[in-house]
Amino acid sequence: MSKPDPIQATDDAARKLARRLIAQMRHAVLGTLDPDSGAPLLTRIAVQTDRDGTPLALLSGLAAHTRALQADARAGLMIADGKAAKGDAMTHARLSILARALPADPDPARRDRWLARDPKARVYIDLPDFRFWRIEPVSGLLNAGFARAYRLEPADMLEPPAP
Repeated sequence: MSKPDPIQATDDAARKLARRLIAQMRHAVLGTLDPDSGAPLLTRIAVQTDRDGTPLALLSGLAAHTRALQADARAGLMIADGKAAKGDAMTHARLSILARALPADPDPARRDRWLARDPKARVYIDLPDFRFWRIEPVSGLLNAGFARAYRLEPADMLEPPAP
């Protein structure tokens, strides 16, 4: 006898929660593959969204995760619900995104949007080793709390384009 699949059918409530987690994120855990060992490398990064709702990171070229992404664009991003600060952390909503990380073209408007949400980044945003990376979702897994897990496609996580 096989066990029932614990993953629920993706519904509008799951999509809404995933989009909220992405829209409100300020930090996340970035997973990359170390180019020397092939082992997973996890780092905490500052993250926001690009104009189209795609997760966006401002990374230093000196960082190990940047060198890993330059060698292999496969990445993971773990976003936790910033609103849930009390109680058992394992009951809080969290979103794991499997993604491809790609350098973003220079864009003054992107820089200005980043600084509007993170003015302290003014100290390093214009240093020559910093650049923006788009963390483009391939798929996702949303854990919305106990017994509430969903598999997501990119369209489930990103805001639909404006008409």
